[in-house]
Amino acid sequence: MKCDKYMGMDVHQATTVVDVLDADGKPVLATIVATEAAAIIRLLQGVSGSLPVTFEETTQAAWLYEVVRGYVTEVVVCDPRRNKLLGEGSKADRPDARKLAELLRAGMLRSVYHGHEATRKLKELVRAYETLSIDTERTMVRIKAVYRGRGIPTPGRGVYQVQRREQWLEKLTEPGARQRVGWL
Repeated sequence: MKCDKYMGMDVHQATTVVDVLDADGKPVLATIVATEAAAIIRLLQGVSGSLPVTFEETTQAAWLYEVVRGYVTEVVVCDPRRNKLLGEGSKADRPDARKLAELLRAGMLRSVYHGHEATRKLKELVRAYETLSIDTERTMVRIKAVYRGRGIPTPGRGVYQVQRREQWLEKLTEPGARQRVGWL
């Protein structure tokens, strides 16, 4: 789809670097805006014509997708690991925003699905489950590592059982190690 302009956004916590190209690939706008909904919307409203926008998949991508999707022709949230051309050349904010706009204009970006609002709750629940599972496993490994580091064998899962907690903590003679495991 041929559009009037193409916008690449390099998004960071406090600011977003924006580069806009026209249909021929000539620079139209290069600016920095606050990474806040109001500032980004003002910027989008100031650019006339059909405007697809792209930015990389980051922790802020879902939020930004929701902010911009009503103001632009198309939103392409791209996965930087699958768009190898982003890694070529200078790695700085302005060149990154420009590369994103150029790749969008050339149709060379692979999009990450940022779908329907109905799936948002499910996505958050799955993300929470995955995080808790990984954190729990990591904590269990750390607990056993403290005991192994002191030559205390920890067969099975008894070291994690609440009713055996004091029995296991008594095996640690160092107060710092005992406190550490108590916290874990």
